[in-house]
Amino acid sequence: MGNDRLIAAATAVTRPPAPCLRPYLRLLWAWAPEGGAARRPGAREHVLPTGGMHLVFRLSGPPLRLFGSAADARGQTFGHAIVGGARSAFYLRDVSVATRSVGAQLQPGAARMLLGAPEGALAGAHTPLEALWGRSAADAALAQLHAAADPEAQLALFERLLARRLATSLNAGLHGLHPAVAASLDAVDRGDANIGTLVARSGYSHRRFIALFRGDTGLAPKEYARVRRFDRALSLAGEARRHDWAEIALAAGYSDQAHLSREFSALAGMGPQAWRERGAPSPRHVPAAGQIRSRR
Repeated sequence: MGNDRLIAAATAVTRPPAPCLRPYLRLLWAWAPEGGAARRPGAREHVLPTGGMHLVFRLSGPPLRLFGSAADARGQTFGHAIVGGARSAFYLRDVSVATRSVGAQLQPGAARMLLGAPEGALAGAHTPLEALWGRSAADAALAQLHAAADPEAQLALFERLLARRLATSLNAGLHGLHPAVAASLDAVDRGDANIGTLVARSGYSHRRFIALFRGDTGLAPKEYARVRRFDRALSLAGEARRHDWAEIALAAGYSDQAHLSREFSALAGMGPQAWRERGAPSPRHVPAAGQIRSRR
């Protein structure tokens, strides 16, 4: 596979997409729990924001169920093929049954090409895929993925499905990122650029630039930069758990530890120490208070 090296651990497979899809996808993954669908009644987890979108097919277990708050006992279900829009705070999901799944993390500007709607129309929410592809296409994709023999085969099939949709969009003359957004995205992602400067460089009015950026990412520039800075802090904390929070805060771009702590509470629904004490296997999928550890 050359540079497309598979990274496999047990029944989890994660890899970059084929070269033709890399401008549109960050990552492909497949997950199958060992020993079947273990049940943990009432288990929930906080899914923390990354600034990006994802497309997921759940291949076993119940449909995705999300909760509006810790006090929400009923929740809302979204089906087995779901698009998760860009968010600026965590959401709470049911993980009482471990499920098999295959999915992709999308690059900014990819939603229009692969899903048929811009990021701005899907932000802050989960959308059943059938609402975007139509029920027939979504059901057909689910059936094909169900029939694949193993996670590697599922990813190969999933990749082909997305490549075909991309080819159709390109043939129809559709485009991904707007040039003004593409030119500013790295700087906004790093959080080291003044929005006014980016607006001036774009040649558009402030209102038009914000609208273009939100349309292609789902978030306004400052909001996007805020979430990406938080994601940098999560990566640092996950890779170097012995580092103190003051060091992590400065390395991620916060003014001090108190600033990071406030952002943690706002974006993750818990403070930094609570996040660390929960011992989550993934820094962005954290057991809710009182819950045991969980995985996709």
